[in-house]
Amino acid sequence: MNKIIIIGIFLSALMISSCVKDLDVTPIDPNKILAGNLNDNPEYMKQALGKVYASFMISGQGANGGDDIAASDGNFFTTMRALWNCQEITTDEAICAWGDVGIADLNTQTWSSQNPFLTALYQRLSLSVTYANEYIRNTDGSTDPKLMQYNAEARFLRALAYSWSMDLFGNPAFTTEADPVGKFFPSQLDKDMQTGRTKLFNYVVKELKGIEGKLGEPGSSYPQADKGACWMLLARVYLNAEVYTGTAKYDSCKIYCDKVINSKKYSLATNYRQNFSADNDGKHNPEMIFAWDQDGINVQGYVGTTFIIESSSDSRYLSANKIHGLTSNTNWNGNRSKKQFMYVLLGDTIATYGNVPIPWTTDTLFAKSPDKRIYCKVKKSVDIPSPSSSGDYGIGVYKFTANNADGSQALNYNTAFASTDFPVFRYADALLMRAESKFRLNDATAVDDVNAVRTRAFGNSSGNITAGQLTADFLLAERGREFYYEAQRRTDLVRFGKFTNGNYNWAWKGNTLNGTNTDKHLNVFPIPSDEISSNSNIQQNPQY
Repeated sequence: MNKIIIIGIFLSALMISSCVKDLDVTPIDPNKILAGNLNDNPEYMKQALGKVYASFMISGQGANGGDDIAASDGNFFTTMRALWNCQEITTDEAICAWGDVGIADLNTQTWSSQNPFLTALYQRLSLSVTYANEYIRNTDGSTDPKLMQYNAEARFLRALAYSWSMDLFGNPAFTTEADPVGKFFPSQLDKDMQTGRTKLFNYVVKELKGIEGKLGEPGSSYPQADKGACWMLLARVYLNAEVYTGTAKYDSCKIYCDKVINSKKYSLATNYRQNFSADNDGKHNPEMIFAWDQDGINVQGYVGTTFIIESSSDSRYLSANKIHGLTSNTNWNGNRSKKQFMYVLLGDTIATYGNVPIPWTTDTLFAKSPDKRIYCKVKKSVDIPSPSSSGDYGIGVYKFTANNADGSQALNYNTAFASTDFPVFRYADALLMRAESKFRLNDATAVDDVNAVRTRAFGNSSGNITAGQLTADFLLAERGREFYYEAQRRTDLVRFGKFTNGNYNWAWKGNTLNGTNTDKHLNVFPIPSDEISSNSNIQQNPQY
């Protein structure tokens, strides 16, 4: 399955893990593949698995009303687009200029349970779980080696969906393939948010360990999930275990990072930019472990990396064709970053840039920065006057491109849709997760993993640090420098205690110009009000 197969599939009697009416799923073309003949041809099972993968990226299959969940704009409320918004514009890394309902709430950390992006993300993740449940139900017990592997991949995708739900919502509704088919009211694993979250953590870990030996060898199945993807998800879940359960599991995180690194199947790309270009796929890029597969021909829609590229686009981004790469429906000028995050990107000490103050007006492209991970530009002003100010204010971020890393045109080029895969797990993250785990375990070799990443960033050892310079704040900042705009920032800030009340503020946090602390209950998003009102089995998160 070299590309996600987007084909009309109706898996019998699908019912979402929610009773919200707009989650009812209808077949796009029920004559293509029905549950009754799903097992008649192994190829059908491969195509059905493609549907589970695609549910994370696109709105549905088919043009002209092909959304799996009814919405005013299907692209707007796809999983990865909503996830990106929740993980980025709620933090120091991004702010969106658009006036659509719900965006201002995320910009300012003033959301409620009615926020449409939170509702969409909760529903979409539930939809992926339901698709995976049905697929697992149809393939359980098979002795065909391929179907056994596909079954494990579906279980991985379900675990991934639950890991995001656990991270974002704490204690979502829970279903598996063992639950009845048809309309019923799903429950949480426990009414208490923290206990339910801990139980979900344990479930995800158990599932991933259970499928580890059934997946393809590391690096063998891109873009499908393999052992490398499984190890990375285990490492990430363990990295955040203290947030999810109250008990740190850094030793376990290190074990799975070691498995990825010691497999010798992955390495850092020589060129950092290749990770965000059209040739970033695992067949051309040794760093990519797992990603959502995109190309301009077979995966179309203003989703994933197309959304990131276009929502960040402005006249500068467009005029430099080697940066942008698309020519249709451009210049959305919505997302950009904030002055405070440039202090993270540009220096190991606040407000310095190569040991001199940041030259906002004389080096607007930050070309003098010795760290070459910075693809940014000062816009009209570094200050953003209001949360809804024009995209002309702030710091333009041009990290992702629709072209290849060398500026050439993508193989599957389309003027409107990028062929750049959306990175979920990169080898650099294995190094930095292991570094953080070692640091928490008082292992002085943590600095070696950090310096491996920084050597690529600086092109030499000039940016390397000593063990004595490695602090928790440095690790958080380094993750920001390496993974900005990759939908990880909120999770990292929560883990380091700086997302809400940790005395680290940025423009418009808490709806004030210079930012202010917010209440720690915001570290978890609310269960959408539609879910609460529809299902009496669901308990709302504390203080919402």
